[in-house]
Amino acid sequence: MKASIILFFSALILAESCSSSKSTSDSLFGKTWELEYITGPRIAFKGLFPDKKPLITFDQETGIVSGTDSCNGYRTEYTLSEDSISFGEPGPTTMMFCGGSERQFLEMMKKIDGYSFEEDKLNLLMGDIVMMRFKSVTP
Repeated sequence: MKASIILFFSALILAESCSSSKSTSDSLFGKTWELEYITGPRIAFKGLFPDKKPLITFDQETGIVSGTDSCNGYRTEYTLSEDSISFGEPGPTTMMFCGGSERQFLEMMKKIDGYSFEEDKLNLLMGDIVMMRFKSVTP
């Protein structure tokens, strides 16, 4: 009887851990994410993006990510595998100049190799280091 109970709870824990990893990647989709932190620049975040912040939206069916770099629209492919992610070269974008900070966002995307979630935040990582953090916003 004890062995049956232990086996039942072990199977329940295993099933829960498998389903939670599926829901992790599913959390990327159906939302628009707004940048609230970027590492690297020596300028304060509000100084980099005083008016509009970069946005990112993942399309699960097409494997395309799109959004704005705070100034211009962009679109590129992404590859997702468990907790790793990579982005292709952004395709043609509009070419408005808005101060230069928009290029820092796109350059940082090239360095990303992973992602994680922390509560309702999306972290884009390089190794184990959070390079960018996003919050979910209503489109």
